[in-house]
Amino acid sequence: MAGPAYRSHTVALLGIVSTPLAAPVIATRLRKGPSNSARGAAAFVAETIRTARASGASGLLVMRADSAFYGADVVNSCRALGARFSITVRMNASVKAAITRIDEDAWTPIKYPKAVWDEEGQCWISDAEIAETDYTAFTSKPKKQQVTARLIVRRVKRLGTGTVPAGQGTLFDAWRYHAAFTDSPLSLNDAERDHRRHAVVEQVIADVKNSAFAHAPSGHFQANAAWLALAALAHDLTRAAAALAGTFHARATTATIRDHLINVPARLARSARRLTLHLPERWPWSTDFTQLFSSVHAPPAL
Repeated sequence: MAGPAYRSHTVALLGIVSTPLAAPVIATRLRKGPSNSARGAAAFVAETIRTARASGASGLLVMRADSAFYGADVVNSCRALGARFSITVRMNASVKAAITRIDEDAWTPIKYPKAVWDEEGQCWISDAEIAETDYTAFTSKPKKQQVTARLIVRRVKRLGTGTVPAGQGTLFDAWRYHAAFTDSPLSLNDAERDHRRHAVVEQVIADVKNSAFAHAPSGHFQANAAWLALAALAHDLTRAAAALAGTFHARATTATIRDHLINVPARLARSARRLTLHLPERWPWSTDFTQLFSSVHAPPAL
């Protein structure tokens, strides 16, 4: 998953590697800006996939991204490295035509466990319908670069006519459609749910920008590149420590982790050449901190 984080004269593309059971970590690249996310996207995606594999990721690996990464070079880069893709597509004429060919009986109702904020309608939605169809993308390119895969479509009812874009046909008057192009082997429901998880990249970007990368120090590219590398390293180490501490902190923001486990209200004492950390009584995070301390200071295996 990837997304841009903007700072003075530079664009930081953050590739986030995550699993349902592990805290997300970052693979980074800093690029001179301003420029859009599609610039160098294929190379960036390939770098992120290799990082994920080198970190021990095995089995099914799906590259999820927003529409800025929808391109033949990105899709073919994923396939060349044995990864699957799930990318949001813009509602162009070709995609709209594919949606109109979906039989009305093919739509399956779904209900979100939590309401989802809809930007276009400026409202919360909790019900939708999904369907899929085959779709050949990038037909303007040579045949070897064209890709046929699944077009997974989610639709929600419009709550009013004031948000209907001008020039859309009757089919698009009653419903709003969101589509993803994917070769995921998952079922329709699971593939649609998995694609929506690409939003985790926005949470990580916000987390990084609210911590170390908020202080990107200069207008010089190399200085900011070094700062971003250190910010990503600090983020990954903080999340790794939280995962060792327990399930609550494994999902917490880095600000919460720093408050609970790093900025510790303790007193350090030295006696008989030993250091003793005196923790406060009735400290609510003592169990998690002790678990983290024990994991990090475990005796070496024989």
